[in-house]
Amino acid sequence: MKLGYARVSKADGSQLLDLQVDALVEAGVDKGSIYQDRASGKKDDRPGLDSCLKALRDGDTLLVWKLDRLGRDLRHLINTVQNLAERNIGFKVIAGQGADIDTSTASGKLVFGIFAALAEFERELIRERTIAGLKSARARGRKGGRKFQLSKSQVRLAQASMRSSNTNASELCRELGVSRQTLYRYVGPDGELRGYGKQVLGE
Repeated sequence: MKLGYARVSKADGSQLLDLQVDALVEAGVDKGSIYQDRASGKKDDRPGLDSCLKALRDGDTLLVWKLDRLGRDLRHLINTVQNLAERNIGFKVIAGQGADIDTSTASGKLVFGIFAALAEFERELIRERTIAGLKSARARGRKGGRKFQLSKSQVRLAQASMRSSNTNASELCRELGVSRQTLYRYVGPDGELRGYGKQVLGE
């Protein structure tokens, strides 16, 4: 099944979703399966995207008009699409510079793999700088290390909440006092433990 996601940056009606919706329908998405947001891509609170990601099932494909409609930044985009791949969900971009991306095809996977490699390269640079900074700080007698934003009980709460189809991820983030990107470092959309969550719980 094909699901679509459309977004405009302004909620005051000065920007219309019609162009994106028409393109998604032409690409084979049923109009009733198009999720929409009227919010800046920089915002964590995007209920339309939350609902869309929860509605996707094994074997489905998510379509967007252009690449920048989905992700806040490159890292967020990569993480979102990789999470879809782990759930056996395809991702396709209709227009713009990312129009060659269709993770249900070999060539599309290759193009997206280049994006992922760039994101990984960026993460490695940041990691190397962090390690160098910690070594320098320790040499001066200061200690450093990661401080987790969620406690064990909060991670357990996040797990149980995300397993429920009725949970709104944005509301959960407000309750926990973290961004959605931070939440997803601890648990996935279906409540599965991720890296930070495993470390907090000692698993």
